[in-house]
Amino acid sequence: MRTLRALGAAGAAALLTATAATAAPSPPPPPRPQLTDAAVDKAVARLDGTVADMMRRTGVPGVAVAVVHDDEVVHLKGFGVRRTGESAAVDPDTVFQIASLSKPVSSTVVAGTLTDPAQWDRRTSLPGFSLKDPWVTGHVTTADLFSHRSGLPDHAGDLLEDLGYDQSYILDHLRLTPLTPFRASYAYTNFGLTAAAEAVARAKGTSWQKLADDTLFKPAGMTRTSTEFSAFADSPDHAATHVKNPDGTWSPRFVRDPDAQAPAGGVSSTARDMSRWLRLQLAGGTLDGKRIVPADTLARTHVPEIVSQPPATPTARTGFYGLGWNVSYDDAGRLRLSHSGAFELGANTNVTMLPLEKLGIVVLTNGAPVGLADAVALDFFDVAEHGRATTDWLALAGALYAQMDAAGRSPTDYAHPPAGAKPARDSAAYTGTYDNPYYGKATVTADDDGALTLALGPKPLRFPLTHYDGDTFSFETTGENAVGRTGVTFADGTLRVEYLDADHLGTFTRQ
Repeated sequence: MRTLRALGAAGAAALLTATAATAAPSPPPPPRPQLTDAAVDKAVARLDGTVADMMRRTGVPGVAVAVVHDDEVVHLKGFGVRRTGESAAVDPDTVFQIASLSKPVSSTVVAGTLTDPAQWDRRTSLPGFSLKDPWVTGHVTTADLFSHRSGLPDHAGDLLEDLGYDQSYILDHLRLTPLTPFRASYAYTNFGLTAAAEAVARAKGTSWQKLADDTLFKPAGMTRTSTEFSAFADSPDHAATHVKNPDGTWSPRFVRDPDAQAPAGGVSSTARDMSRWLRLQLAGGTLDGKRIVPADTLARTHVPEIVSQPPATPTARTGFYGLGWNVSYDDAGRLRLSHSGAFELGANTNVTMLPLEKLGIVVLTNGAPVGLADAVALDFFDVAEHGRATTDWLALAGALYAQMDAAGRSPTDYAHPPAGAKPARDSAAYTGTYDNPYYGKATVTADDDGALTLALGPKPLRFPLTHYDGDTFSFETTGENAVGRTGVTFADGTLRVEYLDADHLGTFTRQ
C-alpha cells in the first residue's frame, strides 16, 4: 500500500480530497427560494422613482418596464416620450427595438421547434455558410453557434453589415475569418447565431420570421412582436432610436435596420409582450395553462455551455454563456439569467431573471447605451434581495459602457498630425480601385483640388480622407460600430483600413 510520504505533498492532497469526496454522504442541498412577497413588493414600489431618477440623470427619452413574479405581471408601465420634440408618451404597448435581447427570444423559438434537448447538438447546415476550417464546418452545431463557441472572432461580420452588405453576403464570407480553438474559446458573434437560427428555419421549410410567429409569438399572444424591421418602422406606436448630442440632449438622428442579423438583434417588441415571454420562461415553457415550448428543450438554454468571463481573482465568480443567455450563480447558489441589448445608434435593453424565485424584469429604452436599462434591473434585484441598493448601479453600468466604447478607438490621434509630418504624394499615387476578398471593392477618387475620397460597400459609402502623415490618411467612421477616426495607409499598391483590420482582413490590393 502506498504511503502519504511516498505520494508526496501534492499526491497526498489529491488522495485526501478524493477520499473526502467519496466519503461524503450526499451532495449539498439545492438552494431554496429566499425572497418574500413583501421583499418583491418593496422593490416594485421603488421602481417608478428609480426609473424617473435615472432618466433625469441620463436624459434617456423613453423607458418601458415589466416585472413578473409568481406568474403574475406585477408592474407594467411606460415612462417618457417615444420621440424627442413630440408629446406621444411611451406606454406598455409601445414597440421598441430590443437589440441583442433578441438572442434569448430566438433561443426560445428554437427550443420550441425541438422535441429533445439533444437536438440542440445537431450539425448546422445552411447553404452558403461555412467556416475557415472544413472540420469545424462539418461539426459546428446549433448549440455551438448560440453559445458563441464556434471559434469565430468577436462580432464577426458586423462591419460588413455596417458597410451595407446583406445577410447572404455576410454569412458566405464568414469562411474567410480566422478561427480560435473550437469549443474552447468564447467570442460573441451576431452572425454565427444568425446562421444557426436561419439553418433551423430552413430545415423546417420556412422563413425565420414565420417560424418565430408560428412557434412563439402567436401561441404566446405576443401580438406586437416581430423579427422584421418593417414591422417596427410601420408601427404607429413605436419608440424612435436616440443618440446623445455633445450638449447632453438626445436626438433621433439615426435609423438602425438590423434585418441582416434578425435572429441575433432584429426583434422588436413591447413591455406587455415581453412580460408574456417572461411568464413563459419562468413557468418552464407554459403560459396561461398551455404548453408552448417543451420544458426540457427550454431548460437546455439555461445551462452553461462555455465560460464567458473567467474569474479575475480566486474569490470572483465565473460568468458563463448558455444558449442565448448569460448564465451565473449568486452567493446562495441560485441560477441567475440575464441579457442586455445595445444599439449604439439608439437602443438599450435588459432582461434579468431568478428562476428559483419566479421573478424577472424587462427594461426597454429608446436611447443609446449609457447603462440605464441594466442599472434599473440591477437596482431592482438589489432592493428585492437586500432591502436597499448597495451601490450606484447607474454609475457602474455607465462606466462599463463608456469603457467598451473607448476600447475600440484608435490609439492614434488623427485629428492632430505629428510635428514634422511628411507631405502626401500627388493624388494620382493613391487613386484607383482596390479589392479585398472579404470587404469587396474600395475606390479612391480625387476632386479637382486633389482631395481624396474613399468609397466602401455594395452601395458605396463615401468617406472624405484627411491627410495625417506621409501616405497615411484618416476618416470618420459611421454606423453601429463606429469608432471615431480611423487610419488609411497606402503602401506598395495596397491600402489598409485600420478599423477593418482587427482580424487582419482590412488590406485592399490595387487592381
